[in-house]
This record gives sequence, structure tokens and C-alpha cells, in this order.
Amino acid sequence: MKWLKYTIHTTTEAVDLVSDMLGELGIEGIEIEDNVPLTESDTKGMFIDILPELPPDEGNAKVSFYLDDDTAPEEIEALMEQVRDGLEETALFVNIGAGTIETGETEDKDWINNWKEFFKPFTVDDILIKPTWEQIPEEHKDKLMIEIDPGTAFGTGSHETTQLCIRQLQKYVTPGVKVLDIGTGSGILGIAAIKLGAEYAFGTDLDENAVTAALENVEVNHIPAEQFPIVTGNIIDDEALQQQAGIGTYDIVVANILAPVIIMLTGEADRHLKPGGIFITSGIINMKEEAVKEAFAAHPVWEVLETTYQGEWVSITARKRI
Repeated sequence: MKWLKYTIHTTTEAVDLVSDMLGELGIEGIEIEDNVPLTESDTKGMFIDILPELPPDEGNAKVSFYLDDDTAPEEIEALMEQVRDGLEETALFVNIGAGTIETGETEDKDWINNWKEFFKPFTVDDILIKPTWEQIPEEHKDKLMIEIDPGTAFGTGSHETTQLCIRQLQKYVTPGVKVLDIGTGSGILGIAAIKLGAEYAFGTDLDENAVTAALENVEVNHIPAEQFPIVTGNIIDDEALQQQAGIGTYDIVVANILAPVIIMLTGEADRHLKPGGIFITSGIINMKEEAVKEAFAAHPVWEVLETTYQGEWVSITARKRI
């Protein structure tokens, strides 16, 4: 099978936002090319003895994605129109460079699974996050373990935003608490909460594939399905889902999504929390930090407790006032 390859010419500073935009459109198998040197953290777990010599980083990058060449032309055009609109919107927040899209063809590859060779066991403080196909490293056998196969869902745990949320869960989860995981992705945050002592978690996600992957990860981690049910839907505007999740039910709400969604959730998440409950958020690029804080400030029910950072990403934790 041949694939149609679309390459966006952009900048290194825009790569994260362009990639997130493509993900929001349901595009999988994103490939990033740049001349930014790999850090020690990047290469951890990768069997690389000599790093390649790269030309100077001039701030340019390419973000590519692939479509089946059997896709109907009208579907391709509709999607590409959305991509072009997305690039225009992204350009309002960051320099996207040329923002042009180059089209080509490539032979069949297992784009969805080839990345797995680079996903190795790693730790977030005292938690070991291990892909389901890897063995437990001897030196980490005493750690709390989470097994993850993200499938096509976001959330291996290696992304800075996920690690920020996990660290906040470590801080605020106590035995017996109940956790609402909005935009659960691979289910890693709800699973982490239960492993840390939560009595119950409830997950939601817009993507049916993510829900399928998350439920499989719940089973892999030996968590009973009734302890962590996960459903498809948008808790912001789906009243039936809001009621199904529960009003005033949770000690903690966690949402690792994107800043615009978190801004909307500041008007919804408090309904699901008990008085004094904690709202942990991430997925916030640093340039959106103030906008999210303004959204919290616009709802007097919230008291922002702390802001933590990793790379260019931000986590904001707030408490529902009693």
C-alpha cells in the first residue's frame, strides 16, 4: 500500500502546537524532523552509542503525517482545509515559519507501531512506567509499576504534561479518594491514582479508540473494571455524561488536555468536586499560562494552590473553596 505524505514546513518553537493541532484533527503517525540535538533525557533507554552529527539548528522543522492513498479526494481536501485553518490559528500564538504544506508519496510502513522500539521503561520519581511489551528492569523491581500500551491514544507517560500530573497526583492522592480523569487518553493518570491509593476513578474521553486503549490498560494493571469505568463523551456539554460521572462526588479532578479546554473546564469541574476538592490541570503550553489563570480567577469558587513547570509546559493545581 502507498501512503500520501504531507509535510508542514514550520519552526522548532511551533512543533508542539502544530503537532497538538494535528492530533486534535484525529491525525495519527506524526513525524518530526529538526536539527535540535538530543538531550540525555531524550536518549535514555535508547541504545545509541554515538549521536549523529547534525547541521546547525536554524530553528526550522518539518512535521509530516500520512493518509491512505485510497482516501476519497473530497475527504482529503476537507481535512487539508482544516489543517490550513489550524495553521492560521496557530500562527496567532507562535511563529510557524513558512507554514507551507508539501505533498509526496511513500511506501507502506507500520507507522502506528514502529515507534514502540523507542518507548522503554522509565521512572517518574518512585513510579515505574513500563510498556506492556518490555520486561521489568532489575533495578526498578521495587517501584510502584504502571504498565501502558497507549495504542493510538496520547499518554505513554513520557510527555512532560503527563509527568507533571503524575507528580501532583502523588502529592494529593490519599487512601480512599475518588478521582475524575477528564480526557483520559491511555488511562495512565486514573491508573496512577488508583495505584497510589484512590478508591475509585472515572474516566472520559472524546476518542473511542482512546477509551478502548484505556480500558485495556486498566485490565493489564489488574484493576477491576468497576473501579475505573471509562466512557466516551464530552463532559463539558453532555448533561447525561455529567450526571453519569456524578455531581459533588470527587476529591480530585485531573485533566491533561489543552489550555482552551481547561479554560472551559474551569466552569464545569467544580460541579463534580466535593468542597475542598483538588483540580489538577496540565497540557498548558507556557504562553497560555496566564490565560488559564485568568479563567480560574473568573470563577471565585477556585483558589489556585500552585503552578509547576517542566520544559515549556505548565501544570496549575487549584482547590474548590469550601
